Amino acid sequence: MAGTMSKADLVADLKASLHDAASVFTAAADADFDRLLSVAGKDMGHRRPLLKSGTLTLVADTAAYSAPSDLVTLLAERWSVGRMPQPWEATWCGPLPRQSVIGPGTARQILFTPAPSAAQLAVLGSSFVYDYRAEHIIDAVAGSTTIAADDRGLLLLRAQAEAMREIALRNSAKPVALRDGLSGAPKNGAASYLYEALLNEYREAA
Repeated sequence: MAGTMSKADLVADLKASLHDAASVFTAAADADFDRLLSVAGKDMGHRRPLLKSGTLTLVADTAAYSAPSDLVTLLAERWSVGRMPQPWEATWCGPLPRQSVIGPGTARQILFTPAPSAAQLAVLGSSFVYDYRAEHIIDAVAGSTTIAADDRGLLLLRAQAEAMREIALRNSAKPVALRDGLSGAPKNGAASYLYEALLNEYREAA
């Protein structure tokens, strides 16, 4: 029976699926397997985007606002939708500011260029609602993992591919391989081959 979406269950199943190759990853507290799942989770964000909305309270002439910790990409704003006056109307409040994300991952900000004006806030209000793509979370608690249970196999497949990529990089002179009985040359069991094969399988399944 498949485990839950908790990090512990996912790590256990990833280890089991890698068979002897799991012995390559020896970091304490399963840190290597956590990393493999993290890379897989980030890639799943492109295949199975996690969409959220957020709200900022705008202040006139203030350009930078704290961003959600899980924000990856801004998608759209709802602040002006259906409410923006036309340039020929008396309530026209000037071109809308552009939004961009700046700063390091631990202290990211949403930057308005130029800063919203008092005239814009008077017409559109101070509540800026926006949509964004969020980073998936693989949590110790299964219910807090944001990747759907139906995509469990896909997540593990991507983590398996990442494991083969790391093995190929670490041991390029000693590939994990099935060998040709005549020549002794690595055949389709080489880690680099398995990486490509697993990644292609993942892409097709996604």
